[in-house]
Amino acid sequence: MVSCGNPVPRKPILRKTGTFLNESVRFNKTMNENEEKAFAAYMKKDSLTQYIASPNGFWFTFNQKKSNSYLPQVGDQIFYTFAVYDIYNALIYSAEEIGKQSYIIDKQEIIEGLRNGLKLMAEGDEATFLFPSHKVFGYIGDDNKIEINQPLIYKVQIIKINRKK
Repeated sequence: MVSCGNPVPRKPILRKTGTFLNESVRFNKTMNENEEKAFAAYMKKDSLTQYIASPNGFWFTFNQKKSNSYLPQVGDQIFYTFAVYDIYNALIYSAEEIGKQSYIIDKQEIIEGLRNGLKLMAEGDEATFLFPSHKVFGYIGDDNKIEINQPLIYKVQIIKINRKK
């Protein structure tokens, strides 16, 4: 007789706290500040080179600038090579290991930093990009040599630009 009673539903417990979100924001701010400090130290150490702050959140310098002033536009196909280094300038992936790449501007998916950086370069240019982790592989890494939240240095060369017809 006791067990024949109607079950009493339990109400879900709702806790409206922003603890996780606040911790995440704090972590990301600290990580960004640390990466900016690391890049500032890198640029200070390389004092003979003039680095430019991009409005897209990274720094770059031209190692070789050709007189060709045409910059790739949406739909143009570019051929390029690049090498990837860590913040201590240790090689992670060589240009030979990666090989020649092809990219159609804003029509294919590549990492955000490289997508924005390639638009700043003309045919024959060679540039070095300092990308914070959130502009490259972020909290995922590449499941191989690039760790999570790792800032990277890309050394890129544009081989050819085929203009969209």
